[in-house]
Amino acid sequence: MIRLCNSQDFEAIHTIINDAALAYKGVIPADRWSEPYMSEDELRHEIEEGVVFWGCEEGGDLVGVMGLQQVQDVSLIRHAYVCPGKQERGIGGKLLSGLRAQTARPLLVGTWAAATWAVRFYEKHGFRLVSTEEKDRLLGKYWSIPERQIETSVVLVDSRGV
Repeated sequence: MIRLCNSQDFEAIHTIINDAALAYKGVIPADRWSEPYMSEDELRHEIEEGVVFWGCEEGGDLVGVMGLQQVQDVSLIRHAYVCPGKQERGIGGKLLSGLRAQTARPLLVGTWAAATWAVRFYEKHGFRLVSTEEKDRLLGKYWSIPERQIETSVVLVDSRGV
């Protein structure tokens, strides 16, 4: 079941993000890795900045989360993670479908260039990579991230384009 997350889900969201983000360790640039990957304060800040989390629930437990953030004229997919051991079962696809239904705006997602599995996931679901120049423009316009993260990321857009 896909559902809107609430304040009682904060700890589960935090755990899912950090457990699933361990896949990045040793893959993304070392200067971008931290433990935990996302602190509780960072997660609170993301929520305060308008990231609305949706979750996939199985047996009463959240097993995957994906955030949606409305920024200017687009919707950003933020912090999409599925519990290790629950991956490759369609949970991410269900979450993505649920988020697509929440907005008519173009959908954009930024991810680490080295996270090839994430890039493949979004391409499988109809997103396309933008050029380096367009990526730099979009990350600068719609995200608040450090220059180093811009250098090491990619952006994918859905069929609605920008």
